[in-house]
Amino acid sequence: MKSITSKVNSFFFASLLLVAGVINAATIEVVSSGAFYATMEKLKPVFEEKSGHKVNLHSGSSMGASPTAIPNRLKRGETFDLIMLASGQLDKMIADGFAVKGSRVDLVHSSIGMTVRKGQPKPDISTKAKFDKVLLDAKSIGYSASASGTHLAKDVFPRVGVNEYHHIMGKSKLIVGDRVATWVGRGDLEIGFQQISEIVPFAGKNGTVDLVGPIPAPYQKVTIFSAGVAKGSKEPAAAQELVKFLTSKEIYPLIIEEGLQPAALATAGNGKKK
Repeated sequence: MKSITSKVNSFFFASLLLVAGVINAATIEVVSSGAFYATMEKLKPVFEEKSGHKVNLHSGSSMGASPTAIPNRLKRGETFDLIMLASGQLDKMIADGFAVKGSRVDLVHSSIGMTVRKGQPKPDISTKAKFDKVLLDAKSIGYSASASGTHLAKDVFPRVGVNEYHHIMGKSKLIVGDRVATWVGRGDLEIGFQQISEIVPFAGKNGTVDLVGPIPAPYQKVTIFSAGVAKGSKEPAAAQELVKFLTSKEIYPLIIEEGLQPAALATAGNGKKK
């Protein structure tokens, strides 16, 4: 009898734990910019299984005039629990009252890369001079309506030369609301530029594009992508739990595989160089 009672009590206790887990499970509304979106898609089911929470993932660029750009979505009153975008833009969102002060956590460092259609020759872009030539020789160029595209249009293309700048811009297309690699893969553009992590999902054995590599150091801009709890979040604790998972060492290999560098590793590396 004692054994039966013990089993009943154990079953009852386990049931209570299960019910408590269900009650405590949260639905986290997350919006992520493109550089981290594909990585987040892969990490989402891992976190959900581990935590019991559900993640609804939304996408938007870090900046720009697109209606889907994260700052514009927040200004329209769309609500999220966690926002993930370029750190400079997150700082602005915090200053403007759209994200909680002190909640910023750096997730990854991301570099800009170049892509060509699958099977096409990969040009040498290892130096500034060789890269400039590729820009001038290309029939068409695509760049994104976000952090990498802004850098290219404002800081890279003008440095090739005044006349050259107009030549480059005349054959360039700003891609809004879509991946540059999609256009390159279809053959609509000869070369394209975007965060490497946004090119990687379209590359590889079964992809439509090839990653040429990062743009040369004199032109490169490494962008830090960060997470912050949205002001008015209904699930701030669960959002912070997700951030803790996204910065854990166990997921470093997947982050690196996606063409990104964990922020903690990048910071440690920079510290060693000093």
